[in-house]
Amino acid sequence: MEFTKIETNYKRNLFLKTTNINPKKYTEKLQNEIINIYPEISYQAIIGFGGALTEAACSSFKKLSEEKQNMLLNECFSLNGLNYSICRLPIGSSDFGSTSYSYSSKPDLSDFNIEKDKEHIIPTIKSAQKINPNLQFFSSPWSPPKFMKSNKMLVLGGKLLEKYYKIYADYLSKYIISYKKEGININYISVQNEPNAIQIWESCLYTPEEEANLAINYLFPIFKGNNINTKIFIWDHNKEKLFNRAIQELKNNSALEAISGIAFHWYTGDHFENISLTRDAFPGKLLIHTEGCTGYSKFNPNDEVKNAEIYGHDILGDLNAGINAYIDWNMVLDNKGGPNHKLNFCNSPIMLNKDATNYIKNLSFYYISHFSKYIKSGAKRIGFSRYTNNIEVTAFKNLDNSIAIILLNRNDFNQEYNLCIGDFYVHDNLDSHAIVSYLIK
Repeated sequence: MEFTKIETNYKRNLFLKTTNINPKKYTEKLQNEIINIYPEISYQAIIGFGGALTEAACSSFKKLSEEKQNMLLNECFSLNGLNYSICRLPIGSSDFGSTSYSYSSKPDLSDFNIEKDKEHIIPTIKSAQKINPNLQFFSSPWSPPKFMKSNKMLVLGGKLLEKYYKIYADYLSKYIISYKKEGININYISVQNEPNAIQIWESCLYTPEEEANLAINYLFPIFKGNNINTKIFIWDHNKEKLFNRAIQELKNNSALEAISGIAFHWYTGDHFENISLTRDAFPGKLLIHTEGCTGYSKFNPNDEVKNAEIYGHDILGDLNAGINAYIDWNMVLDNKGGPNHKLNFCNSPIMLNKDATNYIKNLSFYYISHFSKYIKSGAKRIGFSRYTNNIEVTAFKNLDNSIAIILLNRNDFNQEYNLCIGDFYVHDNLDSHAIVSYLIK
């Protein structure tokens, strides 16, 4: 067995520091400080990890020189970088862009076009596809066109008027078909981003009954009629209502046929139990984390460890609870945490410097890397046991039979451990506020 240790430790200035470890033969006398790994026990398969290519992310990317753009793309999509395999896309505008827009302003959709997306988003996607041709895409609308809504605005919530349900389903079909013509296959779509929130930026409200009705009776049949295989997701909002929303919307056979999964965000806390409950109740449905960021409108560039540990803890908890993919929010932003037309600035793993001549990788970039680089698409979560809650653990078996193990210590003290797998073990010490991955072949 070959053990490779990868460590990120901010206070020691270690970033993905790689060391080859010689394992020892396991002995029955070894009983204390044990973390056991069980490759023979397997759970859910992983689609992959990724981030969002919003207008803000893509326009920030385009500010860089061609040389720096190529470097950044490799940082995100190559095997030596974050190894991203799935990206989230906004359908129309979100708050992270320069302006609000839709693809149509006419009830017959005769003026439908995606020209705005061709400015920054689609060129960036095509550049990313050159590095990873197998990229998958998850698209979410922040608002239907304003003429379809009760408040006649893209912003401040409002409702999709029922008389426009079919037209809106046609609108989303046209989006998928238009992207297909650009060589971009939309694999997954959610009915609405954050359907329970009235925001000063693009937003729209749906009750569980309204969201299920739109998905089951309009999107699903219209997609089928247009030979669209895009999988439909519900919720796409915070975890505290994940289980309740799933129960309310997936309660009949037509819902189970039409709706392929449930998406969620992290902004209201851990609620890992809600993921586990939903996984147990609906074992055939995909569960995807589609958004999370640090900083919000209080961006603090000096809070590196705290921000990175929010990512590490949430990814670990979500994976162990049963998710199939983990998508971060903006992949890259400018030095202010934008652009954002509502000044809703936030942090991102990669940010431009002040004059946009280069980019900076925040500590969160490295923490995400500990998962995305070593847990490959198609990997299955495997069993483990640990002697203490002071070390957070997850483990996966890749399709090539390599084992990826991630250990996180968010405490102010070090923690010793014996990592045991099969007939071998390694004895090591996990430093305070550090994260370690092991790749075992």
